[in-house]
Amino acid sequence: MNIKSVSEATGLPAKTIRYYEEVGLVRPSRQGNGYRVFSNSDVHKLAFLARSRSLGFPVESCRSLLALYEDQERASADVKAIAEQHLAEIDQKLAELTAMRQTLSTMVRSCAGDNRPDCPILSDLAQEFDDGTKAG
Repeated sequence: MNIKSVSEATGLPAKTIRYYEEVGLVRPSRQGNGYRVFSNSDVHKLAFLARSRSLGFPVESCRSLLALYEDQERASADVKAIAEQHLAEIDQKLAELTAMRQTLSTMVRSCAGDNRPDCPILSDLAQEFDDGTKAG
């Protein structure tokens, strides 16, 4: 299968497929003219990677998950540990985004949004640093 067909089958752009090859996640064979030839196994790996990445797993975690997927002697605890770590990272990001949203929401509510130059949002963004100096 050529890269265009693999791209259509997996939904991955050709550039991404080439990147996954470059970092060693897939290793398609090459024809005499240098064109890549992807096996069904390669296509399956790429679909696995696409799904993993869609869940936000970093490339190195995808590498580990793919290795575990291919290892019939794997312990599911190893897979779970990777997923739990990623879930903890997502939870941390959600907490940070929630705090950011709350702060910005408070700032937006405090601004009249009229034609006056006074803007509590800008005042908050320009608040003093801990050492007493002004931002900017």
